Amino acid sequence: MAGHGGAEEEGGVNSHPQLQPHRASGSGGRRIRARPDTFLVVCRCFSVLTSLCAVLCIAVNVLSAIRSFKNGYDVFDGIFRCYAVVIAFFVVLAETEWGFIFKFWKVLEYWVGRGMLQIFVAVMTRAFPDYTEEQQDLVLLQNISAYMLLSCGVVYVVSGILCIGLLKRSRRKKEISREQAAKDLEDLERRREELEQLLIVETAA
Repeated sequence: MAGHGGAEEEGGVNSHPQLQPHRASGSGGRRIRARPDTFLVVCRCFSVLTSLCAVLCIAVNVLSAIRSFKNGYDVFDGIFRCYAVVIAFFVVLAETEWGFIFKFWKVLEYWVGRGMLQIFVAVMTRAFPDYTEEQQDLVLLQNISAYMLLSCGVVYVVSGILCIGLLKRSRRKKEISREQAAKDLEDLERRREELEQLLIVETAA
């Protein structure tokens, strides 16, 4: 009976193309792992890249604000940079896809809205550069960070128009379902082994 139950369990696992059984080293148990979705992996990598670009914009705007307030020659530019830092921080939060953020700013869940926000931050970072000789290094950083985030924003907008963001959300839901199915299968396997051990002990007694 135990062998027949094991055969059924093997057939149930192998019938799902996204779930692969893996025997954990050092134990007699079997771990069920869901294969990662390549499309979602690419999306996560691009999200990390976008976050890094936004962080770079934050750093550049912070430096610009400090110089503006310190020298006292352009207080308005310093205030402008502070707003850019706050908005860029929301760009980073949006890339984490934290449910709390999407609850209050639903537009950030959609790639077009997220891309427009990134483009806005890039424009704010690039705006009003000071081309004095002693600040050429800061201007260069402004250009690099602004154009990098601008590129990410354009990609997001175009991808959103092509409904790639909708495809990602759909596949993410499927991935969560597969992960839950893998966890349930692992729990069932563990429970089956516990029952087999109990049966062996009772038979021996």
